[in-house]
Amino acid sequence: MTVDQTLVRPFSIDIAPSQITDLQTRLALTRWPDKETPTDWSQGTPLAYMQQLHDYWLNQYDWPARQALINRWPGFMTEIDGLDIHFLHIPSPHAEARPLLLTHGWPGSILEFQKVIEPLTDPVAQGGVARDAFHLVIPSLPGFGFSGKPTTPGWNIDKIAGAWNSLMLRLGYPAYFAQGGDWGSAVTATIGAQNLGNCKGIHMNMVAVRPDPETLNDLTDFEKDALATLQFYQDHDSGYSKQQMTRPQTLGYGLADSPIGQAAWIIEKFYQWMDCQGHPENVVSRDELLDNIMFYWLPDAGASSARIYWESFGKTSNAEVSVAAGCSVFPKDIFKASARWTAKRFTNLVHFNVLDKGGHFAALEQPAMFVKELQDCFRLMP
Repeated sequence: MTVDQTLVRPFSIDIAPSQITDLQTRLALTRWPDKETPTDWSQGTPLAYMQQLHDYWLNQYDWPARQALINRWPGFMTEIDGLDIHFLHIPSPHAEARPLLLTHGWPGSILEFQKVIEPLTDPVAQGGVARDAFHLVIPSLPGFGFSGKPTTPGWNIDKIAGAWNSLMLRLGYPAYFAQGGDWGSAVTATIGAQNLGNCKGIHMNMVAVRPDPETLNDLTDFEKDALATLQFYQDHDSGYSKQQMTRPQTLGYGLADSPIGQAAWIIEKFYQWMDCQGHPENVVSRDELLDNIMFYWLPDAGASSARIYWESFGKTSNAEVSVAAGCSVFPKDIFKASARWTAKRFTNLVHFNVLDKGGHFAALEQPAMFVKELQDCFRLMP
């Protein structure tokens, strides 16, 4: 593995104390809306929970300690197509390890993968075998986290997929595997569809493929449930995507100005999309939720991250993918597809599994299951 150090520079997150003071000042000046009228989350993030989160964020959350935890993973910056890309690069201690590219989505971040870094890079330390080891590359999408913000249109999924291939080559990986969920799933599928000769196989959680019309008169129970899940999303859960797809700039003013506004915009989706039995903190800690929110608040990424919808929502290719592919379906995800629907596009589907728990943020919610799915999948790929 040879890395051109003139193109890749070390990067650690280093937030000035003045930024934290500004955040605390804004939190202290929060103007609250009136309470929702129902007794559940059906109108969005409840006032009582946001006030609890607010109190913890203002008075107990320790960003310097959380920043140190994040910075324990080696971070870097590199410029691709005129844009700085922030990424983590964690080589495995095992010589036979294979390179693996992990891509997050919205409203997630590279922090989704923190719990799976050690078991994926050093499975032997977890009681596993060296053949399951990976060198990990985990980039922040353009406009997300500490990656650069595009200043002109064009950073769509196709361009990101090409940039990610360039990133892997730059890091000295002429052959690699790729994985992703949410927008990361779209990027990963597009890497496979572009098939530039470097990516040898892909894995996705949340595969967004269309139901096969030929099956609609002979649906399995799973497929009926998948269609019901899709209908719920369209009827009750998709307003955020329409706003970000059509007017991300207008939304951005509120997200840039109000930390509670940014937090509520994100927390609602963690509640709705996780397998959390009615409360997000049943699955992840309050600190973990706030860490992810800070990856939007601190770099002022509310508007820039939303623009991925303007660029790509409903515009991604449905081209056939012939590279080896695997799919893991977590039951609480926002989109689900059966094996036969998935195989219509991913024609070399070597791994397909439906899990009994977990949701949209699989690596964060169920890290052990996520790691096993990747290991089981990529063992099948030479």
